[in-house]
Amino acid sequence: MTPGSNIPLPVTRVAVDVAAPVRLDVSGLLLTADGKVRSDDDFIFYNQPTGPGVTYRSGAGTAPDAIIVDTSALPPGIEKIVVTASPDAAGQTFQGVEPTATIRGADDNSVLATFTPPQLGAETALVVVEIYLRNGVWKARAVGQGYANGLAGIATDFGVSVEEPAAAAPAQPVAPPMPTMRPPVTPPAPSMAAPPAPPAPPAPGAGKVNLDKGRVSLQKNQTVSLVKGGSPLLSQVKMGLGWEPAYRGKDIDLDASVIAYGPQRNHIDSCYFGKLSIVNGAIKHSGDNLTGEGGGDDEVITVDLGRLPQEVTGLVFTVNSFSGQKFTEVAKAYCRLLDAATGEELVRFDLTSAEPQTGVMMAKLIRQFTGEWDMTAMGDFVKARTVRNMVKPAAQSL
Repeated sequence: MTPGSNIPLPVTRVAVDVAAPVRLDVSGLLLTADGKVRSDDDFIFYNQPTGPGVTYRSGAGTAPDAIIVDTSALPPGIEKIVVTASPDAAGQTFQGVEPTATIRGADDNSVLATFTPPQLGAETALVVVEIYLRNGVWKARAVGQGYANGLAGIATDFGVSVEEPAAAAPAQPVAPPMPTMRPPVTPPAPSMAAPPAPPAPPAPGAGKVNLDKGRVSLQKNQTVSLVKGGSPLLSQVKMGLGWEPAYRGKDIDLDASVIAYGPQRNHIDSCYFGKLSIVNGAIKHSGDNLTGEGGGDDEVITVDLGRLPQEVTGLVFTVNSFSGQKFTEVAKAYCRLLDAATGEELVRFDLTSAEPQTGVMMAKLIRQFTGEWDMTAMGDFVKARTVRNMVKPAAQSL
């Protein structure tokens, strides 16, 4: 994920852990519609590890701390949970420390998304991600907002009462006011819920991977970084999209397209059968396939990553049924990413389920602050017969 991007949550219970080369304090705050806690009881952290629908889980120094959110158990009026992190060592900043948040299904440990906030410096605390309710759907958003006055700054900002420390002698530096956090070297008391064993590692292929081991087959919501160790960044790729009719002898006319967005999820342009080239030719469409018959890709979209303007930070690849046929009439829909220079298939995503809708968001490419691109499998169905109707839901998926 990139700052500001979001995903819908496919499960009601999620765990957000934040890992870094140094030990971090991770906490969660339950917020109402006005962005504030109802009371200090809504601040969940080491010394207050449980709240309604939200639990703190210690990694005991060997695994990342985590905040577990059960969206079905949250009290009425709670619309957002922010997950924060700060270095455990007093006064330490995030300069040179690269934290990564991993959002998992709390019951099966499956990786739903990862987020590494970019370009950190003097910050001593971060709002890393938030779990929030929008139009009846719980989602996760990457935030990465930093605070220079530590966790106390975050807590105060969201309405937590922070006790001021007693005045110290002038020669003694006074630490920033903090909530009652754990002493740096004191282990947790037995009554504070003994930390569980570190979570089992994700299954092979889960989470964010790269191309070091060759072709990657993605499942829904999995992400692959389009880099290979020791190799230059990919400069030109092709996204091939294909489908077959579910019923023998019945043609199906689908249209593949790609929608380009800027850093604020602003729509830049769309490339489809009616507009075969956009952004000065950096994105090109192969043309329309009217039947879906025959082997191989039905439509191909070529993207010259090296020529994309910096304003293009996200691409969403979609397929629509202009004639109104539903995806329950489609078999073997897939998308695959190829190295345009060699023709090598790099990533493949097979759509394994179907819904009676006329549009589907197949995959997205997101530019990272380091310059490389990530590809995430989507497989999200929407009611949209044209690419124009896909612009808004695709923007919301970023």
